Amino acid sequence: MFTLLLSSWAATADAASVTFTKLAGLTGGSPANTAVFKADLSSLGLAELLSITITDGSFGLGGATGQFSGFDLDAVRISTVDCADAACATGAASAGAIDFAGALFTPGAQRPTVDPKLFGTGPAGNTLNNAVATLGASDANSTTDASAFGFLSMGDGGQLRLNLAAAVSTTGLYLYIGEVGDNGEVAAGSVEVSDQPVPEPVTLTLFGAALLAAGARRRLRR
Repeated sequence: MFTLLLSSWAATADAASVTFTKLAGLTGGSPANTAVFKADLSSLGLAELLSITITDGSFGLGGATGQFSGFDLDAVRISTVDCADAACATGAASAGAIDFAGALFTPGAQRPTVDPKLFGTGPAGNTLNNAVATLGASDANSTTDASAFGFLSMGDGGQLRLNLAAAVSTTGLYLYIGEVGDNGEVAAGSVEVSDQPVPEPVTLTLFGAALLAAGARRRLRR
């Protein structure tokens, strides 16, 4: 029953894969070597935007090793400003708040030599530490030493799922993604947007446990 209910939820959600255009110029911190990519969300057939899912697919393309493996993500921004270059996208007014504090992160694999956790992640390596990653700002230092700051390394095959604080109309809406190092990781990965929020794994687990308990009570009554 739990599986059927989850399948029903998934069927009601509309989602679309995003195609990006690379903007002119670079942005970021020091050194500033972040490429910015733009997607027109008004052409995807979704009336509203409520979640964004970013999945690394580089598997050895670009990037570095250890804690800096995989897609190095600088900033994620939605805006109604149509930018032609990275500098414009960096300063474009936001059209909606992205809940970085509630981000759901699945770390990808590290390339040898392996570090305890990926850069920009929490203590256990399976959450986003936005105090370091600062995904709301294009401020990444494009380095792989002690001066590194302002980005998240997702690892090979890693995934980041973000909900918006409230649904935003996709009419005239653009999504901007910053890629530290400008080495093709956006093109190798995938980005999907949806008009439904990303479900919390814990919430789904508790929901499933409640359904199982209810089923057990029904069997006892019989």
